[in-house]
Amino acid sequence: MAFCELHYFSKALGMQTAANVILPEGDSKGPFAVFYLLHGLSDDHTIWLRRTSIDRYVQGLPLMVVMPNGGRGFYTDAAQGFAYEKSMIEDLVGYIDGMFNTKAERSGRCIGGLSMGGYGAVRLALRRPDMFCSANSHSGAMNFGHEKRDSTSDELINEFRRVLGENHVGGKDDLYTLAEQIERSQLPALRIDCGTEDFLLNSNREFHAYLDKIGLPHEYAEFSGAHEWSYWDVHVQEALRFHTKNLGL
Repeated sequence: MAFCELHYFSKALGMQTAANVILPEGDSKGPFAVFYLLHGLSDDHTIWLRRTSIDRYVQGLPLMVVMPNGGRGFYTDAAQGFAYEKSMIEDLVGYIDGMFNTKAERSGRCIGGLSMGGYGAVRLALRRPDMFCSANSHSGAMNFGHEKRDSTSDELINEFRRVLGENHVGGKDDLYTLAEQIERSQLPALRIDCGTEDFLLNSNREFHAYLDKIGLPHEYAEFSGAHEWSYWDVHVQEALRFHTKNLGL
């Protein structure tokens, strides 16, 4: 697989940012489907390539993988701070479609991620179902926008308040509300998985139960493992099979 690191100016962020991109090699000239793969809270756009074999797993597929830098913004437009949703949707996707020979439509895009990025992937897919045909979450922070944060440290409470604002439950960052409000005819295919030793397991079980309650189709799976790269390196391979099926590859 070919690889490039993009450094570009994001109007939404008002600053330079970066994304790593894996490109298919060989005789195929495209157009290529695109998998947007999001990192977690403590990482950046380099982490998936450094901690997994994602480049080997997509070898031979007519699929680009784009791994953007999402900071610590949960891929939302913060109440106070950076507009990471707008940066993704308005800046990065347009930049990728303009620079590369992509299948620049819903049926040619999917999105996934881990932890913060798992939440972000599902959120963006539910917010913009016109842009993504499928979404997956590994060990996602699925209750991030749905519950109060009284049990976290003061430092994290203040940080999350700057992202979410004061009255976030039921709003644009609440996956439960987004799932309830989405038009079923527009629903992207959804897959959620989590490790049975993961500290976010209950969050994933609760969201899965809610989706079942409202009758929203999705795949859900639990596997042995914790909130760690040995788990994500294995299960991103299942996510790729899920996405390639929905992309028709």
